[in-house]
Amino acid sequence: MQNYPVKVLLAFGEAVENNKKLSDWLLSNGFPELAALAAAIQSSKNAFNWLMKHKYYHFAAFCSALYDNDNAYYWLKKHNHDILATMTDAIMGNEKAKKWLKKQNLEIFLLLSIKIERIIKEKKADLDDYHKFNF
Repeated sequence: MQNYPVKVLLAFGEAVENNKKLSDWLLSNGFPELAALAAAIQSSKNAFNWLMKHKYYHFAAFCSALYDNDNAYYWLKKHNHDILATMTDAIMGNEKAKKWLKKQNLEIFLLLSIKIERIIKEKKADLDDYHKFNF
């Protein structure tokens, strides 16, 4: 994630919040993996499958780790995707991880973590609300 310009990461952050215009911008400017990651975080199976098909395993593992897949989290750590693992910790509410991101001058990843944390909480709440199940 550190190899992307801040402008691109900011666009990704907006795409995570369902900003279609910026998701389309990512797609048309050579960052389809970030558009797919944003959609996968929003629970798109097609986007997740696209990440896997195009060998963005680290982004697929990140997305899975956000939804409590411990194996995916350990895969990130094992394969030295430290920023994604730390972001996962921050998104899960680990204050130490949030402080580490800030201390390392990685505020953009802290900002993204805060946005994604809100999305994940909403998605998990939807999964827990039995009134929202389709019968």
